[in-house]
Amino acid sequence: MNNPLASKDLVVVGAGIVGASVAYHAARAGAAVTLVDAGRPGSGVTADSFAWIGASGVREGPAAGLRVSATEEYRRLEGELPGLPVSWSGSLSWNRQESVPEAGPGQTIVDAATVARLEPAVRQPPEWAVWAPGEGGVDSVGVTERLVAGARARGARVHQDTSVTVVRRDAAGRVAGVETTAGFLSGATVVLAAGVATAALGAPLGVRVPVEPSPCPLFRLRAPAGLVRTVVSTEDFDLRQVAADRLIAAADSPERILAAVRSTFRGTESVELLSTRIGARPMPVDGEPIVGPVAAVPGLYLAVMHSAVTLAAAVGRLVAREVVDGSVESVLSGCRLDRF
Repeated sequence: MNNPLASKDLVVVGAGIVGASVAYHAARAGAAVTLVDAGRPGSGVTADSFAWIGASGVREGPAAGLRVSATEEYRRLEGELPGLPVSWSGSLSWNRQESVPEAGPGQTIVDAATVARLEPAVRQPPEWAVWAPGEGGVDSVGVTERLVAGARARGARVHQDTSVTVVRRDAAGRVAGVETTAGFLSGATVVLAAGVATAALGAPLGVRVPVEPSPCPLFRLRAPAGLVRTVVSTEDFDLRQVAADRLIAAADSPERILAAVRSTFRGTESVELLSTRIGARPMPVDGEPIVGPVAAVPGLYLAVMHSAVTLAAAVGRLVAREVVDGSVESVLSGCRLDRF
């Protein structure tokens, strides 16, 4: 089935990792792309992401098919953009449950000896853990910048530090472009990938986008080199090493993260908190991505989601296929706005 709204002329609103991926893939597909953002590419909630490509084990949900392809899509992107800042470390997850956990796709159950081999600094390796060797982490801002550079190299025009104030329609009700603080930008299709701002941009058009800001604390810590080797996920934190002497962590509070790291790993006496950032990740009310055209506003397309870093490579390619090539991607069928 073809999409009659296919367009070679589009404006992408939002240069976070999702918008950057859409712009890159659309430009690569031959579209004339304009990418616009209120700040610099990747400077919003993308910069506040823990950036774990962790989609193995997914079995159900509207975006299950999309999520299980996440690592494969990033490996494809690595081939297209050599030097992409991705680290395929694998991930280890455990909690305090007494029973043996169940492994999902791409996962295996490992014992304490294997945990100790994978993470030698763990004080008391759990009896069981879930090992996902195909997972990893990314430098989310670095990936975004590479995607924007890739879009530019294929002719995309990029307007940073330029806020979009309203989506404009023509006399027939079809999208005509966007008004910005720097003037009007025309486009036959407008892709809203503006995170939590997507709802405000949709409202004047009569489009309700059920997405709310969800706080996402991110902590940066100084730590000994090689302290953490994989992505480690426990009931207390998600943790990974991002440089020789740097960790990032997602947890509830700075006090809890420091106490948890010190109690979980040996050699942590010198670990110190360097910074705390509280991002506002876009969270659809059902937790699943909202991706697809808006029937009531011809030419308008939405791409807003939680797990944006994980899904960005896949979503960018699929959105470009729908918007530029006119295909209708079945893997996105559960992500449409009309499910609400």
